[in-house]
Amino acid sequence: MKLLQNSGVPIYQQIAEQLKTDILAGKLKEGDYLPSIRGLAKDLKISVITTMKAYELLEAEGLVTAAQGKGFYVNAQDNEMLKEQHLRRVEEALQEAIQAAEIAGMTDEELQGTLQALLRMKEN
Repeated sequence: MKLLQNSGVPIYQQIAEQLKTDILAGKLKEGDYLPSIRGLAKDLKISVITTMKAYELLEAEGLVTAAQGKGFYVNAQDNEMLKEQHLRRVEEALQEAIQAAEIAGMTDEELQGTLQALLRMKEN
């Protein structure tokens, strides 16, 4: 897990986002346990409170559940919900790309051309 100290994004949010990505990508599956709060805090050299806050954020989103004395485990994921979350991430990334393109002075056609070129590179 990579944490960026100067990113402006709180550490707990970075942890939650990385774990969420792993859950949505299927790297962490239904029933898998997350690393223990203390263990993750020790590995990342951060506060236990910070790790707990990240796990509570995931729990509030319905991605994980706390099991008394066992830690947090990944919930079953509704395929429609997963698809919606992926679509939302794509939309957010495209919004960021549009904003960056505007700052760079790109036309809509140039931006579309860049996206098409990237899609072709992916296919090869």
